[in-house]
Amino acid sequence: MSEKITIYDIAEKLNITAATVSRALNNNPKIKESTRELVLKTAASMNYKQNKLALALKSGRSNNIGVIVPRIDSNFFASVIRGIEEELHPHGYQVIICQTHEDPKRENENLYTLIDAQVDGIIMSVTDVTNENDGAFHNVLQKNVPLIFFDRSKHIEGVSSVTINDFKGGYITTKHLIDEGCRSIAHFSGDQSLEIFKNRFLGYKQALLDNGMTFKEEYVIRTKSSVDAGKEAIDTLLKLETPPDALFSSSDFAALGAIQELKERNISIPNEFCVAGFSNEPFTKFMELSITSVDQSPLEMGKMSARVFLEQVDKTNTIKIEKKVVLAPELHIRKSSSRTNF
Repeated sequence: MSEKITIYDIAEKLNITAATVSRALNNNPKIKESTRELVLKTAASMNYKQNKLALALKSGRSNNIGVIVPRIDSNFFASVIRGIEEELHPHGYQVIICQTHEDPKRENENLYTLIDAQVDGIIMSVTDVTNENDGAFHNVLQKNVPLIFFDRSKHIEGVSSVTINDFKGGYITTKHLIDEGCRSIAHFSGDQSLEIFKNRFLGYKQALLDNGMTFKEEYVIRTKSSVDAGKEAIDTLLKLETPPDALFSSSDFAALGAIQELKERNISIPNEFCVAGFSNEPFTKFMELSITSVDQSPLEMGKMSARVFLEQVDKTNTIKIEKKVVLAPELHIRKSSSRTNF
């Protein structure tokens, strides 16, 4: 096994000081360009590799960004990560991805692990909505590490966020179903302790009230974001004395489950029952019965989250401002809910 090349080996070969080699490798402006190029060329030929951990400890920067998501096997979160990486890579940052699997304890572990890894910032979608992990969040802020929430956020002083207007998304989707002639609209809601699901529900409810329709508690069912959960929930709704004739689901996957169950019962979609989802997952537009859904602009959400981070680490920006960016939702109307356009 060959010995590891050091700056002293390069200095000896070029007959210069190790300090000069170090400055050249770290782009010190006091070093002549010709000297810098010679040092870099020689270092490459000798297969020299810098100790990134040592550099991070010395400079206080690792050029690594932590990204925490509930799961990566989701087009939404995968697209957000892509947006973050595309925006930060040109600035020399690498992305470290962590998953919580919807477990607050895993979220807590992720936060401490990333801090121990000397990351320069953390961009995350929150899993814990209680105060259980507040100690970990405050630890991040005490370390002066920028923390940015996206999609799922918490109200913590000094923490910026990039979200979508979930209330408006719920409102415009429900209003669309009303405009299609639906009069008994149900709602699949996620955990309303999370603001995104609470706001989608509130948008749904307000659209009903604004259009002279009665809000019925029995039409609101909490579901997980899965096909099986959607099947079970629609089965519950259809057993009601007065079943609904439309569904606004906070999840495309639950909406898909509802559609599958409705088809098995030979209920015509959208003639007898309209369905709309949320997130605009890729499958929604490629199905034979394409599904109406709200686009959350995940790629733009990721890019915007990265830009907020870059603003916070900008050395020329001496005043750190808490930023709340709210993106506009876009409803894509498709076959599952449109009785007039298809």
